[in-house]
Amino acid sequence: MPVDQIPIGTFSRITHLSQKALRHYDERGLLVPAARDVCTGYRYYTFAQAERGLRIRHLLWLGFDLSEVEVVLAARESGDAGAIRDLFRARLAATEREALRLHAIAEVLRTQDPLNGGFHMSITEPAIKDVPAQRALSLRERGTYHEAIPRLIGELLTYVCPEDGRRPAARMAGPVIFICHDEEYRETDADIEVAIPIIGPVSLENSRVDIVTLPAGRFVSVLHTGPYPGVGKAYERLFACMGERGLIPAGPSRELYLNNPGEVSEDELLTEIQFPVQEIPPSP
Repeated sequence: MPVDQIPIGTFSRITHLSQKALRHYDERGLLVPAARDVCTGYRYYTFAQAERGLRIRHLLWLGFDLSEVEVVLAARESGDAGAIRDLFRARLAATEREALRLHAIAEVLRTQDPLNGGFHMSITEPAIKDVPAQRALSLRERGTYHEAIPRLIGELLTYVCPEDGRRPAARMAGPVIFICHDEEYRETDADIEVAIPIIGPVSLENSRVDIVTLPAGRFVSVLHTGPYPGVGKAYERLFACMGERGLIPAGPSRELYLNNPGEVSEDELLTEIQFPVQEIPPSP
């Protein structure tokens, strides 16, 4: 074996990449061994390749996935510094969002009652009510709940509560509403709509915001008081009520955010959960 041929085990120790990972990177073409034994298929690397292996490990540690690592390395080889800056900027933004989420979790673990599932919360008894049709400003896109919902809310609020002295594009007539169009929970690629009810004339120019009519209907509703992650208990209460009364879902659920998380504590957050319902049709 030539001096500059490093067995995969030794190369694994040098780069701190597992042999399983190295085999996978070979299959992807991300880190192809310099030589391969014809009879055994055993992989051999060079000292020059150790730098690439260490760079891959560092990028993975920073939180990039393998497809992003491939883009970064390709951009580095082509001298495309702009592409690398864009990827690092996006990774930094995602990391800062995750840091905020982890900070919120740490506060819950530090301050709240573990016997109550980590939440100080209350849920009202479910009520059935008729909700009229509502005209609203709407933004709808696919994404992750924790990232897309606050961003879309912030964008919509610039039209009804501008902070730069501009005249509002519309008059706000109700609380911000999150509408979930998926039939199941999705970690990614969720169909998310955020809407703000409005009245009166609307002035939208060069905007991606839609003007929609939220349909009227009969809804089962509960009021949840407490941190947003605890609203799952409210849905549990809603579905129990629907089962008791012989009702089934008749459309996407709505979450109405009744106060501002920037102005009250998490324990005081008010969220109304609404689910459109209909009676179970009789059996034929």
